[in-house]
Amino acid sequence: MADPAQSPDKTYADSTFVGSRPARPLRILAEYLHPETRFHDLAISDTIVFFGSARFQRREEAEAALDSARREGGDVEGASRRLEMSRYYEDARTLAYRLTEWSKGLEKSRKRFVVCTGGGPGIMEAANRGASEAKGLNVGLGISLPHEPSGNPYSTRQLSFEFHYFFMRKFWFVYLAKALVAFPGGFGTLDEFFEVMTLLQTGKLKKRMPIVLYGSEFWDDALNLSTLVRFGTVDAADLELFHRSDSVDDAFAFITSELSADAIDQPGGRW
Repeated sequence: MADPAQSPDKTYADSTFVGSRPARPLRILAEYLHPETRFHDLAISDTIVFFGSARFQRREEAEAALDSARREGGDVEGASRRLEMSRYYEDARTLAYRLTEWSKGLEKSRKRFVVCTGGGPGIMEAANRGASEAKGLNVGLGISLPHEPSGNPYSTRQLSFEFHYFFMRKFWFVYLAKALVAFPGGFGTLDEFFEVMTLLQTGKLKKRMPIVLYGSEFWDDALNLSTLVRFGTVDAADLELFHRSDSVDDAFAFITSELSADAIDQPGGRW
């Protein structure tokens, strides 16, 4: 009788093969099918996506860091800046809370306009936290990176994923999204924002999607988009594809008004 210990692994359980170059299509397909199955099982119809910096701290943490810097002769200037930027963490948390409470009152048979983030720290954590505090399901689409932790404690466990491929993660950001809020952020936030803008501008994205650029002071300095109009590389109308906002009340009113007008009576996702 053959020794079971000597039996070869089933092909799908062979980690060497699954991690190999020839099996790359299987890995890509897994990053499509795994989230799709979870969204279907939990009746997730569509999402509101939050983008933003992974570096922003919650207010209490930033205040403690500033106190420590003052006492111990640390980087007071840097700690003061982090405390100032912590307002965006708190605003993302509050906005996600309010949107989740609003969305929970829409339908019972399926989950509409569920908060979705990149699943990491900073703004992502804040939005997942706000949605969790409103006792709503929320999504964390994490990505494995060498120098940044993946995941945060507030995203719904069954809806927390870790992607290897950026393009598959971006697919799930956009596919179910019915609205998007971009808080101040770095290269990753800019990449995600411009990807969506390109899809809208070129008509590849057919659905209407209200987009909020949150934090005018930051975005006016970071993106001088009127220059693109002045040099003729985009049309002036392209700058009307998004709404600038500086308050939770304004962002909440804009998003809920737009979704109420265009999306509530429309089928969500593909479920």
